[in-house]
Amino acid sequence: MAVTTSSAETPAGEARPSVQLATTQTIELSRTTMRREHDLLGERDVPSDAYWGVHTMRAVENFPITGVPVGHFPNFVRALVYVKQAAARANRRLGHLSAEKADAIDRACSIIADGKHHDQFVVDAVQGGAGTSTNMNTNEVVANVALECMGRAKGDYAALHPNDDVNMSQSTNDSYPTALRLAVIFAAEPLIAALDELAYAFKAKAVEFGDVLKIGRTQLQDAVPMTLGQEFDAYFVTIKEDESRIREAAALFREVNLGATAIGTGINTDPRYAALAIEELARISKQPLVPASNLIEATSDMGAFVLFSGVLKRVAVKLSKICNDLRLLSSGPRAGLAEIRLPAVQAGSSIMPGKVNPVIPEVVNQVAFMVIGHDMTVTMCAEGGQLQLNAFEPTIGYCLLSSLRHLTAAITTLTTRCVNGIEADRERCRALVEDSIGLVTALGPTLGYDASSRVAKRALSEKRKIADIVLEEGLLTRQQLDELLKLEAMTAPSRVRSGRTG
Repeated sequence: MAVTTSSAETPAGEARPSVQLATTQTIELSRTTMRREHDLLGERDVPSDAYWGVHTMRAVENFPITGVPVGHFPNFVRALVYVKQAAARANRRLGHLSAEKADAIDRACSIIADGKHHDQFVVDAVQGGAGTSTNMNTNEVVANVALECMGRAKGDYAALHPNDDVNMSQSTNDSYPTALRLAVIFAAEPLIAALDELAYAFKAKAVEFGDVLKIGRTQLQDAVPMTLGQEFDAYFVTIKEDESRIREAAALFREVNLGATAIGTGINTDPRYAALAIEELARISKQPLVPASNLIEATSDMGAFVLFSGVLKRVAVKLSKICNDLRLLSSGPRAGLAEIRLPAVQAGSSIMPGKVNPVIPEVVNQVAFMVIGHDMTVTMCAEGGQLQLNAFEPTIGYCLLSSLRHLTAAITTLTTRCVNGIEADRERCRALVEDSIGLVTALGPTLGYDASSRVAKRALSEKRKIADIVLEEGLLTRQQLDELLKLEAMTAPSRVRSGRTG
């Protein structure tokens, strides 16, 4: 439930809140549907069926920024409650949290991690306060789910308190970045899987097109022959490289600062807490997490986020270049290169009948542009930190989690709606390579650069084939020419001994 609040006067003159759902439907709430909570600013009425509380309500009022709530990112919600769960287990082991409270928090976190109540994480993903609002929202939801598990009413904080119990031994400044790191690890997994599927889709096409001869191009000009299979195999290799880079960068997030509390000194924690909490979090998340070697440094440093964002930008740039290639290679159908045919997935024009556009590569291009922009935002947020904390982690998280989600969806769409269905126009590819001026490159070792240049210039100006000019000038015999201009031989190292000595 996306929530905004406004005031509606009751007959007694007291301001009453209203709740606006994601559908923009506003519901005025009566006294019988409210519970009263308080914070340092005073008392507020909160919807009685809400698992969030007064701190969340204030954050919703303060940050109507993107319209994208934290609950939009399930991996982040799961990571946030895993941190609370690990903290509760560690505090119970240390004797600081009663078994009843710890068990209730533990159970509540499991319920939320399994996918329930994500709609209660309603604060905007972009917020001031270094993530405090997200942490408060999490504390309140976990506390109220835990209270229900204990058979108590929501808001009965005397029995179990969001801050004193759920947030025990924590600060936003260690729980939020720890959860964000874990969320990135989780979100990277489907991206890696999507990249792997795309890579092998290109590999399948590389095999299918292994015998399709075509002309290669540099700077959009004819170069030398290759196979369409070689072109697609290069896409396979470059995507597989990015898989490895993402795995390497994601591994940096296994070092966490849980236990650092406010600035890294660990104030208000048992000396044994940090190690135990990270041990529990590693067990819950099934990730090999380790404590940072210096918690003060780890609390303020955003280097891993900058590096990971840079890797996502690398993926985006390379994907966009590949999609540019696919659009060029499929351009036409009669006035372009037209060497390949992309699957026709929708009509391309409201005015030109029969037109089909490369819409799937186009949408991937646009996602790539967004990811590149997000990388710049992450860079500026990381640079903007001061002293012992970076206040801009929420926007770093929003950008990274958005980039991961959008890239994963775009790559899956590219694979299933485009690459798997690409066809080669074999005749077109062959015709273009046979008519190319670039074939003269194969004659260079035999005729020399100057003679080959003269032949190329004549062939271009007279609109004739290279072979015809060579034979007309008597530079080579037909047998010699046929040997040198074997198209298949030109796609691999195959220099023919020419007898030239210098």
